[in-house]
Amino acid sequence: MKVVGFAGYSGSGKTHLVEQLIPALKLRGLRVSVVKHAHHDFDIDHPGKDSYRHREAGAFEVVVASDRRLALMREFEQEARLSVHQLLAELWDGVDWVLVEGFKHSNLLKVEVWRPEAGKPARYPDDEFIVAIATDEPGRLPEPTLRPVLDLNDPDAVAQWLVENGHRFDYDPERYA
Repeated sequence: MKVVGFAGYSGSGKTHLVEQLIPALKLRGLRVSVVKHAHHDFDIDHPGKDSYRHREAGAFEVVVASDRRLALMREFEQEARLSVHQLLAELWDGVDWVLVEGFKHSNLLKVEVWRPEAGKPARYPDDEFIVAIATDEPGRLPEPTLRPVLDLNDPDAVAQWLVENGHRFDYDPERYA
């Protein structure tokens, strides 16, 4: 499996880019998974549903499956901060690409999503794991770079760059153990 992170501050366009990359990669015959960093109080379950009732009754894990999807919910008794590598270990190993949104401080290779109007500094000058920058205003990058600068508004070109450079994103969990 190949793993690439998408890092940037809130409002930079990470979710929009990842959302567009999924079908662009699927059109190339690739199976895509996503790992997304969320806030501590997110929930995918709803009151009244059996799975919610099981979780509220104290189940550590609830797996809900149909012939079309599977969901695993794990309720930690104490706050747990899982690393991106622990989350990647939970994924099915038959996937071609994993797009990781968030985890900007991780040691994964990442594409920085940067927009000057977000009012936040670029991360690439200080993050050795950023291998490319996706932006809609390359002329406003705060520092020159030898990294590829990708058009944030052309997800097909970003997908093509990922595929062409796929060997760089081969994920070896032993490397991060």
